[in-house]
Amino acid sequence: SLYVSEYFSQSAQKLSFYSWYGNAKLFHFHVPEDTVLLRWLLQASRGKGPECTDMEITVHFRYGAPPVINPLGTRFPANATVRPSYNISITLSSAVQNTTFVNVTTPAAGDWFIAAHLPEAAGRIEVKGFSTPCPYMFQADMFVLRLADMPVLEPGVAMPQTVVSPAKPLHVKVFVPKHTARMRFELRTCITSKQKACTMRVVLGSITLPQSFQRIITCVGNVNCSLALDSPPWEKWLQITVESLGAADASVSVEILASFTACRPGSTSSFLNFSSLNQSQTGPRPGSAGAAGSSTLSTGEASRNASDQRSFCLQNQPVVREDLDVVSVRYRLLNSPSVPVNSLSPTLLLLNLNTGMDSGGSLVVSLLLNKTSVRLANATVVACVSAASPVLSLNATQNCSTAFFQGYPLSLSTSSAEAMLIVLYPQTDDWFLSLQLICPKGQGECSAAEAKVTVFAYLTPCFNDCGPYGQCSLLRRHGYLYAGCSCKAGWGGWSCTDDTKAQSVSAQNLATLLLTLSNLMFLPAIAVAVYRYYLVEASVYTYTMFFSTFYHACDQPGVAVMCIMDYDTLQYCDFLGSVVSIWVTILCMSRVKKILKYVLFVLGTLLIAMSLQLDRRGVWNMMGPCLFALVIMIAAWVYHGVKRRHCYPSSWKRWVFYLLPGITLAFIAISVYAFMETNENYYYTHSIWHVLVACSVAFLLPPRDKHKKPWAWSQKLTCRYQICQNDREELYAVT
Repeated sequence: SLYVSEYFSQSAQKLSFYSWYGNAKLFHFHVPEDTVLLRWLLQASRGKGPECTDMEITVHFRYGAPPVINPLGTRFPANATVRPSYNISITLSSAVQNTTFVNVTTPAAGDWFIAAHLPEAAGRIEVKGFSTPCPYMFQADMFVLRLADMPVLEPGVAMPQTVVSPAKPLHVKVFVPKHTARMRFELRTCITSKQKACTMRVVLGSITLPQSFQRIITCVGNVNCSLALDSPPWEKWLQITVESLGAADASVSVEILASFTACRPGSTSSFLNFSSLNQSQTGPRPGSAGAAGSSTLSTGEASRNASDQRSFCLQNQPVVREDLDVVSVRYRLLNSPSVPVNSLSPTLLLLNLNTGMDSGGSLVVSLLLNKTSVRLANATVVACVSAASPVLSLNATQNCSTAFFQGYPLSLSTSSAEAMLIVLYPQTDDWFLSLQLICPKGQGECSAAEAKVTVFAYLTPCFNDCGPYGQCSLLRRHGYLYAGCSCKAGWGGWSCTDDTKAQSVSAQNLATLLLTLSNLMFLPAIAVAVYRYYLVEASVYTYTMFFSTFYHACDQPGVAVMCIMDYDTLQYCDFLGSVVSIWVTILCMSRVKKILKYVLFVLGTLLIAMSLQLDRRGVWNMMGPCLFALVIMIAAWVYHGVKRRHCYPSSWKRWVFYLLPGITLAFIAISVYAFMETNENYYYTHSIWHVLVACSVAFLLPPRDKHKKPWAWSQKLTCRYQICQNDREELYAVT
C-alpha cells in the first residue's frame, strides 16, 4: 500500500481566561478522505516575565462542529442536548513551553475542531497599561497519514485479501448508497500461512469525538463471521479495518463481502409539491387547493396509496431550505406545516446542514401534535432526530440510534402535545427527522389511524437570541463563522438562562441609580467654579456630569437601561469629558495667564480627543494629559515662589483645608479606579470614583482673583434709584 503524509498548520493564538465562549480560541481543520492516522501537535507557551505563573490549559476536540463546552458548570437551556466534549489538560509549570501529541487512528473525514482556553476569569477589571498580563500562546498542527490506493469493496461481490502481518492491518472502504436500510458485513474463508486457527478483528467505521460508535467484531476459527448494521450513513464511504491477532510472522488470507438491503421510499406527489412552491411561500390558504396540496386526491387514489404504504419503508416529506442570514436557516414544508404520521412506515424529513457553515449555530426542532387528529387516546407519536442516516425501525425497538450515531428522541401524545429539541452546534451533515405512530398494544391497533404533527425547524445563531440578559455575538476564525452568547447582570449559561448568580431587578435598579446619581456630586464643583468666576471649567464639569450620567444609564446590563443616543457616542463623550475635566482643573490650579490658559485648554482638548479616538481605554490617554498638566503647574508654582521669595501657595490654610484634602481624595479615587474594581463590585466602586473625583475638584479649584468681586446678584437685579459714581478723569485747560 502507498501511504501519503500531509501536514496542516495554523497560526498561534493568544489564550484568554474563560468567561464566555468567545474567550475560547478555535482551530478548524479538514481531514481528507482515506486517512488512517491523525496526529495533533499541540504547542503551548508562556511569557518569561515575573507576572507569568503556572497555568493549566484545557483543550477540547470535536468532529463535525465546534466543541460544546461548559467550564463554568452553568446550566444549559431546557430541551438542549448536551454531550460532554473530549478534552485534555496541558500544564505549563516550570517549563516555558509544552508540546503534546494526540493520536487518532482511522479518523472520520471532514471538519475537525479544537478549542483551547485558560481557567475561569477572575472578574477583575484591569485598566489597560497599569498591569502587563502574561501572554499564553497556543498552536495546533495536524499530521495525517493517508492511504493513496485504498481498495474499494463492491457491494455483493466477495473480495479476497491478505493481511501480511499484525503490524500491517488491511484497510478497505465501501460506499453506502442512499436509502440503505441495512448493511451486512461477512468475513469468510480465513486461512493462515502457519496452518493455525484464524483470530481476526474487524473494525467498521471511523473515530469521531467526543463519542465514537465504531463497531468491532472478533472472528476466531475458520467459520464465517458477520455483522449487521441498521441505518448506516447514507452516501458516504465506510472504512473497514481488518487486523490479524495471530502470530507476528504469519500472513492471513481472507474473503470479505458487504451487502446492502435497500429501503423503498414513498413520496407524496412530488410534482404537485413543486408546482405549488410559489403558493406555499405566502402561506397556505385554508380550504384552497394549494393548501391541501397532494392531500386532495380522489377516494380511489387515497385507498390505493394506503395499500401501497405497506410496501414502503418510509414516507418522504419534501422540505425546502431557506437561507435567511449568516448561520440562519429556515426549513419549510412544501405542502403545509403539518405532516401525516402513521404506524405503517416512518415519515421522514431531510434537514440539510452540510454546507460547512451551518455548524456554528443551534438547530431547533419544534413539534406540535394536533390532538383532534389522533383517534386513539393512548397512541404516541415517536420522533427521532439523527445525522447521516435516519432511524427506520421506530415501531420495532423505539431506539433512537443508527449504526454510528446516537440520535435525539422526542415523544408526543394527547397528554403532552408539544416537544422541542435544541441541538447546540450541530455537526456538518444531512440531518433527518423520523416520526411514527406507536400503539401500546401493537401495530394492528392503530393501522388505520393517522396523526397530524406540525413541524417547525430552523437554524439560528443563538437560541432565543440569548434572552433579555445576553448578547448574541458572531465570532470568526479565518473564514469560519460561529455564534456565542455573552451574558450580563449575573446571568450565565450557554443561552444566558442560568439565574443562579443573577441580579434581581431591585439590585439592577440600585446599580443604575448609584452609577447615575453619583454624578450629581459634580454640582458642588460646578457651584464653586461659577462662584469663583471659572466659567469655562464649570462648563466642562457640566458636560462631564451630563454624559457620564446618561452613559452609565445606557451601559447597564439588565432591564434598567435608558439610552438617549448611540452607545458608542455616549461612551466617547463620557471618556472625553472625564479626561478634559482633569486637564482643565490642573491648568486652573497653575494660575498661568488667561490667554495662555485658554490656549492650553483648547489645544489639550483637541489632542485628548484625537488620542481617545486612537485608543479609548489606554491608560496614557488619562495619565499623559495629567502628567503634562502637573509639569506645567509645578513650573508655574516654582516661578511664583521664586518671584515672591516664599512658598506658593503661601497660605497654610490653603494647604491644610483645600489642597491636601483634594490631593488625598484624588489619590484614593485613582486607587479605587485602578486596583479595586471587579465585575461584581463595579456599580458601587465606580460610584465611589465619581464621588471622590467630583469632591477633589471642589477642593482643588483655586480661589478667585483678588480684583474679581463676588457675584452681587442683589445689586445687579434691582429696580430702584442708584447714586452713580463718575470715575471719569476731568481735563482742564490752563491759560
